[in-house]
Amino acid sequence: MQNFVFYTPTKLVFGKNTVEKIGEYLKKDNVKKVLLLAGGGSIKKNGVYEKVVRSLVENGIEKVEVWGVRPNPVLSKVKEAISVAKNENVDAILAVGGGSVIDSAKAVAAGVKYQGDVWDFYSGKAKVKEAMPLYTILTLSATGTEMNGNSVVTNEETLEKFSFSSIHVYPKVSVVDPEVQYTLPQNQLVNGAVDAISHVMEYYFDGEEVSLTDRIDEGIIKTIIQTTEVLLDDPKNYDARANFALSTTLALNGVSGLGHKGGDWSSHAIEHALSALNPDVAHGAGLAVVFPAWMKYVYNQAPERFVQFGENIFGLKNCKPEEAINALSQWYKKIGAPTTLKELGFKEEDIEKLTEIASKMTPMGKLKKLERDDIKKILEIAY
Repeated sequence: MQNFVFYTPTKLVFGKNTVEKIGEYLKKDNVKKVLLLAGGGSIKKNGVYEKVVRSLVENGIEKVEVWGVRPNPVLSKVKEAISVAKNENVDAILAVGGGSVIDSAKAVAAGVKYQGDVWDFYSGKAKVKEAMPLYTILTLSATGTEMNGNSVVTNEETLEKFSFSSIHVYPKVSVVDPEVQYTLPQNQLVNGAVDAISHVMEYYFDGEEVSLTDRIDEGIIKTIIQTTEVLLDDPKNYDARANFALSTTLALNGVSGLGHKGGDWSSHAIEHALSALNPDVAHGAGLAVVFPAWMKYVYNQAPERFVQFGENIFGLKNCKPEEAINALSQWYKKIGAPTTLKELGFKEEDIEKLTEIASKMTPMGKLKKLERDDIKKILEIAY
């Protein structure tokens, strides 16, 4: 087991009728004016926006709004929001939406306090040293960003999808009301499930075995599998929705990686190339394709881990690593996730460009160090 420090400054406010409490938390922290950052408008359809505005008004908090954060968020929208936040002299950032909105809000919170280009944090030219207070209301459980310091954004000009992580951008308060997710389309539920499972697997397969954390991780994955199947048939099943939401938060708030080497993360890095080249590819959909391909390429590095995965997740007795990987892919197919690059609309000739984009991050990985040729072979398997 590796040494570790586990610390999260985020206050998680979880359960029914919690959206209405956001104004109270802001007022308690002496926030007078917020930048409300949101996506395409779904929060106006599901009633979340109305509840947020009412709570702000009742607690005497002003707001200025920036809309239009898209899935696979882009740098230009982040810079727009930074400009608005500076010009309006807001005290805090309030992100209302899914992972893309919250990831963007983290960049805004850090960017307002930085004199240079916010992309410096993603390119590694600078570290975040301070940030504005960030508050979030989650409307789509998937990424776990509501309780961590990670942010992923795409630079549209360079086709680079990079990330940064900082303790300074952990949300101060994150509100998660499972009921507001009742109306999510099924494909978003599926993508969220794949995304969260992938977060856990990045730690599970990083080459470190931690018995207690293994049991936690297996429990998270099995809960996501079980609740996803329930929700596909019964979207308003509160217990399933709540367990799904809590599982996706725990998948990437630090718990799932205790004692590990920090995770492998090569599957995520390769997937980022997919959605950088084609922003219409949902992150979860890309991971459903890339992760099993990566598993097929690297399982010989630790075959016993893949056997354990098959036995403890899917109940396979005396299985081979390939059977465990196939069981995962078959479950992805069962819930309607893609499993090949073809299904995502990529052509064989795209593999070279995808390799080029992903290779900017080499060497990558913990279980097996990957270079350019390795990445290309994994993409060929995925095709």
